[in-house]
Amino acid sequence: MIVFRYLSRELLVTVTAVSAVLLVIIMSGRFIKYLAQAAQGLLDPGVLFLIMGFRMPGFLQLILPLGLFLGVLLAYGRLYLDSEMTVLSATGMSQNRLLVYTLGPAALVAALVGWLSLVAAPQGLAEVERILNEQDSLTEFDTLVPGRFQKLRDGTRVTYTRELSDDRTELAGIFISETSSTTAGKRGLTVLVAESGRQEIQPDGSRYLILENGYRYDGRPGQADYRVIRYDTYGVLLPRPEVAVELNDLEAVPSKELWSSDKPRHRTELQWRLSLPLLVFVVTVMAVPLARVNPRQGRYLKLLPAILLYMAYLSLLIAARSALDKGRLPPALGLWWVHGLFLAIGLGLLYWEPLRLRLAARRSAAGGRHVQA
Repeated sequence: MIVFRYLSRELLVTVTAVSAVLLVIIMSGRFIKYLAQAAQGLLDPGVLFLIMGFRMPGFLQLILPLGLFLGVLLAYGRLYLDSEMTVLSATGMSQNRLLVYTLGPAALVAALVGWLSLVAAPQGLAEVERILNEQDSLTEFDTLVPGRFQKLRDGTRVTYTRELSDDRTELAGIFISETSSTTAGKRGLTVLVAESGRQEIQPDGSRYLILENGYRYDGRPGQADYRVIRYDTYGVLLPRPEVAVELNDLEAVPSKELWSSDKPRHRTELQWRLSLPLLVFVVTVMAVPLARVNPRQGRYLKLLPAILLYMAYLSLLIAARSALDKGRLPPALGLWWVHGLFLAIGLGLLYWEPLRLRLAARRSAAGGRHVQA
């Protein structure tokens, strides 16, 4: 039990550190993407952290298996490098016992991944969909930030206001620039400036920005035929921003509903969710033999081949999921054959080295008897 606790502690500490680093890297990339959409007025900045929080379970369900795989390689690689595994082997620690000890913390990770994939991730994505649906009902007026130029409508419209009241009903120092195609196929430009403005909501739910005391300029860039109109009151329709966030609606379906459904896509999604905790056990079987290194060879000798093997496993699993969705694979085959294939690879890696050493010992013994004869 002392050896089990020691190995488990070393492994879990490494897995936690690796998973935390991977989570920060992935979430940073996603946060930058959402932050860019908020800067364009497509998202309310106040919901960014909510979206990231609700999406975190979906990230973790894929990060934890990789974190465990790399954790086994790094933790056990250090033990081999420091000759601690040599000492343990001399006391009777076999590869089979090491695998059994490793499956203990792997079971904890698999249980956490199972809860994330079956419960937390679908609930989080459902909340993200709810937030995005609320964002769809917003206009550029609701996402406007004073003192900043914001692009809308694929960059064809730019809006700016110098001041904005706390209740977002009054504006001052307004600038709106919008480009459009003319009948001749050329680009036209319309510029609106106003001293102040306010929002009006019509009975049909559409919203207008009512500008006061300003000018409108119409023309084409590079030409001198601009038209200037001075107005006392001018109404501008506020378009609703289109939030471009990639989400699969099927991933937000509760697992309980998937269990009771006979739809092929629902069955595929359920198999995918069940595959993630199973993935944890399979990568553990592969990582234990791959972590075995010679102290003279260095700690990271097998790290790159191991990562390539893991990427091949995950890529084949994703490809099989896509093939099931498109009906290219029989539903009875499912995703289980991918796990079976890489489990066989892991068992082959686990028993190949002891088998090779045993065969070499037999050849040496047979050669010795031949020399004596």
